[in-house]
Amino acid sequence: MTAVTHDEVHAGPAPPPTGWRRLLAPGWLRVPWMTALFFGIGAGITVLVRWLEGWDPIWKGSVITTVELTAVPFGFLAGIGGFDYWMRYAAGSPTRPEDHSGHGARSWRDYFRINTDHKVIGIQYLVTTIFFFVAAGLLAMLMRAELARPGMQFVDNQTFNGLFSVHAALMIFLFVIPAFAGIGNYVIPLMIGAPDMAFPRLNALSFWLLPIAGFMMLGSFLAPGGAFASGWTGYAPLASTHQPIGSVFFNMGVQWAGASSIMTALNFLVTIITMRAPGMSFWRMPLLVWANFTTSLLVVIATPFIAGSQFFVMFDHVMHTHFFDYQAGGYPLGYQHIFWFYSHPAVYIMMLPGFGIASEVISVMSRKPIFGYRLMALSLLAILVLGFSVWAHHMFVAGMAPWLRVPMMVTSMVIAVPTGIKVFSWLATLWDGRIHFDTPMLFALGFVSMFVIGGLSGIYLAAVPIDIHTSDTYFVVAHIHYVLFGGSLFTIFAGIYFWFPKMTGRMYDERLGKLHFWLTFIGFNLTFFPMHWLGIQGMPRRVADYVPRFADLNMFISLASFGLGASTLVFVYNMVKSWRFGPAAAANPWRSLTLEWQVSSPPPIFNFDEIPQVVGNPYEYGVPDARHAVFNGDRQVELEEVPTR
Repeated sequence: MTAVTHDEVHAGPAPPPTGWRRLLAPGWLRVPWMTALFFGIGAGITVLVRWLEGWDPIWKGSVITTVELTAVPFGFLAGIGGFDYWMRYAAGSPTRPEDHSGHGARSWRDYFRINTDHKVIGIQYLVTTIFFFVAAGLLAMLMRAELARPGMQFVDNQTFNGLFSVHAALMIFLFVIPAFAGIGNYVIPLMIGAPDMAFPRLNALSFWLLPIAGFMMLGSFLAPGGAFASGWTGYAPLASTHQPIGSVFFNMGVQWAGASSIMTALNFLVTIITMRAPGMSFWRMPLLVWANFTTSLLVVIATPFIAGSQFFVMFDHVMHTHFFDYQAGGYPLGYQHIFWFYSHPAVYIMMLPGFGIASEVISVMSRKPIFGYRLMALSLLAILVLGFSVWAHHMFVAGMAPWLRVPMMVTSMVIAVPTGIKVFSWLATLWDGRIHFDTPMLFALGFVSMFVIGGLSGIYLAAVPIDIHTSDTYFVVAHIHYVLFGGSLFTIFAGIYFWFPKMTGRMYDERLGKLHFWLTFIGFNLTFFPMHWLGIQGMPRRVADYVPRFADLNMFISLASFGLGASTLVFVYNMVKSWRFGPAAAANPWRSLTLEWQVSSPPPIFNFDEIPQVVGNPYEYGVPDARHAVFNGDRQVELEEVPTR
């Protein structure tokens, strides 16, 4: 990594505290006693209020647990230093000169503390989300082991319900959504020529909310009665009146993960709007920047709805309100409307960044300008708008008003149009291109093929009669995995392999990368494609037992799923080994035009030693003398000649 040359850096970092002062300094030594302090404060306030109000018992486990799921994380964040700067500011303390000691990675320890460098935060996001991906995958393995044969083998029904509920919640809230945020955190400021994100301290705080949410959901297994077991949808009144205290862990975990998403989205919006390099107009932005821009708008608009729904469910569970208790005058169908008004746009929150990654990889690896660049950007905005008009197709069998079914069916099908534009554009970009089948390209092509299958099954589910027949069957399980595993996960892998040289300064092992792709691609299709047939034949989802006529196919699916899980070991081994021992990466190994590849690998701490001047489109491959940016106003960014393969 090159030396820091930013103008604000005048001196080295201040010496670290010594002796007892280390216990007061932000970091892991302050975390235990601050967490214990906040635990005591939370318990004390709760007991005091219940005593003053005359409520019996004074110490009530469900109430104390709910309060501590807020107090303890705040103690952890205060201990690690998440609020130090703002508390000094709020208290009116003298301003400290910025020595940038909390910015950038100079050793591995810098990844385990509050760090304001967007590149460090991006890697923190990715490593953390891969951990929760592996944890959620292990839960899936336990589920498939139980489903390999009819009857009950390893777990009871409630434990099985907890397995698939925590599995889905971790995959959605702790892997797919934040993994895209991690890639965006690393790449977006570099792509637009910015030195960092607009709000670096808020960016650091948004990451540290994630492990809180993830361990809260995993910790629900230790709660009395077991983990939350009403699915990742948490339908009321099942979740609010018929589940143990573990359901509150889900309610609060979603709040922490949602707060992280909103902070990150606001940061992306302000950064993209206000911090673009000179000459970087909206129509010169790479499509990944467009994708993160529209995704961030979706997050900011939609996420408060799921936050509200989970608060209402928690109030019903802990405070005995009746928002969704039908017998007490509540409206349980209202929960589904609120939840899906967020959660269907959330499908696009989990897809749009992948669209941007696929566009970057396909254009670079086919050595052609992206086909229909402006239409690609406008289709992202169309998905943003239409995404809020389709939520009720999840409720065709929920008892909603019959007249609402047809409009929701129409909008659910219309949203396939901008998505189809993108698929057409990718195929047109590939047409007659000089295609390089490196690992990122394999995952991008795998994404296109798998997402098309998931999109087609989505059209079926948008049709009222087919949806009524297949609702709550394994057809829906197959559909969501083709969209989110074959779609989101394949693009996450494509992005990690594509920017791995830039992030680490090392090249990954190409042979292991291709082995990972083929094991994943084959294992994925063998696991999830047969589920379409199971669903059509009537096998319900979310069951631990089933009739014997489904036994053979379930055994086949379980065996295939173990192979799919094993493919992840190849990926983890490749990443760890290559990060430590891989050959040094060139600044621009893919010969890309976008700005992040015009600096060293890894980039300087403040990204650019010279301010770039953007002068052209980022995808002009094959155009003579094309360039996206110049430095110092006159130095052209040189690209190597593309060799013929």
